[in-house]
Amino acid sequence: MAMELYQLRTFIAVAQQGHLTQAAELLHLSQPAVTAQIKALEEELGVSLFERYPGGVQLTEAGKTLLPDAEQMLALSRGMLNRAKALAAEPKGKVKIGTIGVPARLKVGPWLACLKARYPLLTVQTTHGISGSVLNEVRKKTLDGGFYLGRNPYQNVNTLPLSEIRFCVALPPQRRAELENADWQTLGKTPWLGVSQFSSISGITQEVWRMQNIAPRKVGESDEEAVLVELVKAGLGVALLAERTAHRFATDGSIALWRAGETVISAPLQFIYSADRAEDPMLAMLRETLLEIWQPSD
Repeated sequence: MAMELYQLRTFIAVAQQGHLTQAAELLHLSQPAVTAQIKALEEELGVSLFERYPGGVQLTEAGKTLLPDAEQMLALSRGMLNRAKALAAEPKGKVKIGTIGVPARLKVGPWLACLKARYPLLTVQTTHGISGSVLNEVRKKTLDGGFYLGRNPYQNVNTLPLSEIRFCVALPPQRRAELENADWQTLGKTPWLGVSQFSSISGITQEVWRMQNIAPRKVGESDEEAVLVELVKAGLGVALLAERTAHRFATDGSIALWRAGETVISAPLQFIYSADRAEDPMLAMLRETLLEIWQPSD
């Protein structure tokens, strides 16, 4: 048989009390039960732990040597139990989050690291898509939350503002001299790269066109910013790009910027979730950690 924790607990109590009866009272056991436990432990260890005498018991040399080990093992078991109780109280489960665009722009890595450190039993599953699809999945509650770029048109979806993304007009490098200082009427006569209606960039681009009263001819249709960059590089048309992305590629001359990258519009980057779940503790954890990562200065 293997030694049990209760035997170690009894061994320690008898050593501390120096008396079987007093140890039995402390442990709420009968004296014969304490005697039986000590005997069983001694048989398991193969050594005598106590010397008996009329006034009580005292540790043998073997007992003195093994007592610190018993105390350490009992302390470890208590520590494990306390940690298990703490984990039982920890939030647990899986949350599904929709991401869009460039993950680094969303600070997904630091956010998920913060969540893992704060709530170790929480599992996060991310699904990458475009704003429109994330919005629809949040509305259908197949996603617990997600990132969304643009104005949220639905009252049953709550938003947590994170930042403003500024946009500028990216030009094919082949047409830099012709278009970099052109007016809007000239840009309106230039082919623009088409964007999927489910992408926020589509709605933002349409808003710019309305503001400037232009209706350019659209070339193709894309739903990824990275694809738009490649098509601008290839000279297929003009496109609206996030300023950080546009300036990064303009640095090596692979694209050109209209009016040196002047901001033409900005759109809110937000975290969205169902309004029905506004009081859900899980959503509160997501919002709390997001706000820690996204400082107001961002």
